[in-house]
Amino acid sequence: MAENVALPLLLPNPPHSRPIFPNNHHTQHHPPLPSPPPPPISPIIQDLLLLQNPKTSSRSETNARSPVPRARNRIGKSRDPNRGKPWSHRRLSLKGQKILQTLMDPLFDSAKLHEVLLQFFEPSSQERVFSSVESLSFDVSGIIKGLRFNKKHDLALSVFEWVRNHKDCKLILNGSIVAVVIGILGKQGRVSAAKSLLHNLQKDGLDIDVYVYTSLISACSSNERYKEAVMLFKKMEEEGCKPTLITYNVILNVYGKMSTPWNKIMDVVDGMKNAGIAPDLYTYNTLISCCCRGSLYEEAAALFEEMKSRGFTPDKVTYNAFLDVYGKSRRPKEAMEVLREMELNGFAPSIVTYNSLISAYARDGLLDEAMDLKNQMVERGIKPDVITYTTLLSGFEKSGKDGSAMKVFKEMESAGCKPNICTFNALIKMYGNRGMFEEMMKVFEEIGHCSCTPDIVTWNTLLAVFGQNGMDSEVSGVFKEMKRAGFVPERDTFNTLISAYSRCGSFDQAMAVYKRMLEAGVAPDLSTYNAVLAALARGGLWEQSEKVLAEMKDAQCKPNELTYSSLLHAYANGRETGRMCALAEEIYSGAIEPHPVLLKTLVLVNSKSDLLTETERAFLELSKRGFSPDITALNAMVSIYGRRQMVTKTNEILTFMNESGFTLSLTTYNSLMYMYSRSENFERAEETLRELLEKGIKPDIISYNTVIYAYCRNGRMREASRIFSEMKDSGIVPDVVTYNTFVASYAADSMFPDAIDVVRFMIKHGCKPNQNTYNSIVDSYCKHNRHDEASMFVNNLHKLDPHVSTAEEFRLSERIRNKWS
Repeated sequence: MAENVALPLLLPNPPHSRPIFPNNHHTQHHPPLPSPPPPPISPIIQDLLLLQNPKTSSRSETNARSPVPRARNRIGKSRDPNRGKPWSHRRLSLKGQKILQTLMDPLFDSAKLHEVLLQFFEPSSQERVFSSVESLSFDVSGIIKGLRFNKKHDLALSVFEWVRNHKDCKLILNGSIVAVVIGILGKQGRVSAAKSLLHNLQKDGLDIDVYVYTSLISACSSNERYKEAVMLFKKMEEEGCKPTLITYNVILNVYGKMSTPWNKIMDVVDGMKNAGIAPDLYTYNTLISCCCRGSLYEEAAALFEEMKSRGFTPDKVTYNAFLDVYGKSRRPKEAMEVLREMELNGFAPSIVTYNSLISAYARDGLLDEAMDLKNQMVERGIKPDVITYTTLLSGFEKSGKDGSAMKVFKEMESAGCKPNICTFNALIKMYGNRGMFEEMMKVFEEIGHCSCTPDIVTWNTLLAVFGQNGMDSEVSGVFKEMKRAGFVPERDTFNTLISAYSRCGSFDQAMAVYKRMLEAGVAPDLSTYNAVLAALARGGLWEQSEKVLAEMKDAQCKPNELTYSSLLHAYANGRETGRMCALAEEIYSGAIEPHPVLLKTLVLVNSKSDLLTETERAFLELSKRGFSPDITALNAMVSIYGRRQMVTKTNEILTFMNESGFTLSLTTYNSLMYMYSRSENFERAEETLRELLEKGIKPDIISYNTVIYAYCRNGRMREASRIFSEMKDSGIVPDVVTYNTFVASYAADSMFPDAIDVVRFMIKHGCKPNQNTYNSIVDSYCKHNRHDEASMFVNNLHKLDPHVSTAEEFRLSERIRNKWS
């Protein structure tokens, strides 16, 4: 299947338009606003029309009283001269003000709404003579806006329903009123009701123009119904309704939140400019914000300069958005330069500013600098918020400094700052990454006790944790629970699942998820490509990885440090040392930016490939460029030094880790056990295992296999059997490596009956012997010049292992003959 991996070139064209306003589109909690058949025009309205058109007064009385054909009003084309200005009741007529004051009374009984609103049509009113449909519309619009302004949303909707259903009021409706009502429904999360309303108004003969479309697109956006917003925008263009500057700004914001590829966003901007609409300050701020997800700091910098060259002065929103781009791109130095310019231009940094800066340093592992910034903001009188603390907690967790992470959490609690769901997600990730699943699930349970609700990130984090621990059944279980909880998988979920299944070794399942993602209409983004590349890298499929990288570039999807990191892993796992070293030279030379993530990856892949000189070079390059090593890079150094029995060097790294506040991980302990198991001081392997358990970290099968090897290698079979029993009691199932260690040890000591008993035991317990199992027995027979017994063992092997193949028996016989000769 891997050979056929070919990803589409990013975002496909938006789906074909389907009816935007279906007849029966109900919301879950609120029914759509009712729409009765249009009533005949009342004499009062006819009189108003006659006042507006004196020519009609010359008609005969019969004609004047005959039914007047309904005009197709264009909704949204508001003639309100105050449109866009702050609402004020002073613009209402005296009657309108009186009605609004009545409705605003806290003791107002909504049952009297009909009676109050009928005042519009009192025949005795002096205002009636000078009134018109337009002035009535203005009053109704002002009353609804006033109620919305004072957060009386339900009453505002009731006024609209009354006007819409009253026989005398059908012509009063205009775009200003409908746009406000859509805004209210959007604020209440009733997007479907808003769509149904417009559908029914359309059926009544009312056209929809750009203002109403923009209002509904904005409502969809604020309720994260981005696909519907895009469909509305496309439908609007298809109908020849030209977007305004506000429409473009709203849809650009939608595309940014959808993580739409940059070239697609720029297509919209080009369309906007071709239509003669010049970007404003809001447009530039929105576009700079769009650069965050893809870490497009170069594009953001170009926009920033273009914006200034066009005469726009950056405001606080601009600077904070620009800072955020650099923060997410892990470029703290550039972020600090933006801060300096911001302050020079008279903008004092806010909590948002500091949080972006702290994020920039924390993401890059520069945690001392991040803490300094936190202290600086406190000195300026800015109180850290939950985002500040959670960012620091996540930074320490990622660097492997669990103690510091928990210290931040305790400080947060002491400051009276309540954790939010992001905080809990960070704690879940911390415990999960350390294999401390019991503590992780306690945090998950604590979410409900703190009046929080798991969000999509919570579920994605659980999927990622179980995936990276190879727990595929748990991955499937969490995915089912997530859907049962009502969460619809979105791009990040699919990306996480691709990564999770590939970590579990289920490459085909990972690609099936990718296919399902496309079928669901979810467009791949940079994260998707990186997830697929990571899956390919684990299998060492470097050729397919290079093809995916080429597709990304063709699709104008800019590779980032994670992309090249996966390519390095693909070369390393595919044993393409030459290609790996060539890519490393591009990084060192600056042809590919020597990002700290890439330098840390080079430490890891060179260590795995047992390239000591190259590993040390990458590690030194980190400090030379001013970057701090993280737990992964340090573990890689412990691993390569440990494998080579370079105890002094290993201890230097351990000392640095302890002095710098790093929490030793399972990987660290496993590397130490490996080093001790191959040394004269082999008993320290078990001592390290005990230390691991005391720290509350659950050992894995590698931990136990390493200690078993330490004892078997030194003929201490009783101790090895004790560890074997402890391993099974802990719930870890022995694998073929475990059994082969015992078989090889017994065979090496000529204890062949014991070795064969182990083979019999492993087969009985469902573990299939491999070539190494039988090689160790046959080779030990031959080593002691017992070739006849070796041949007898092979001839009777099918009795021991009924599933052994004829080819395997032939291979072993050839091996004996070669040893004999």
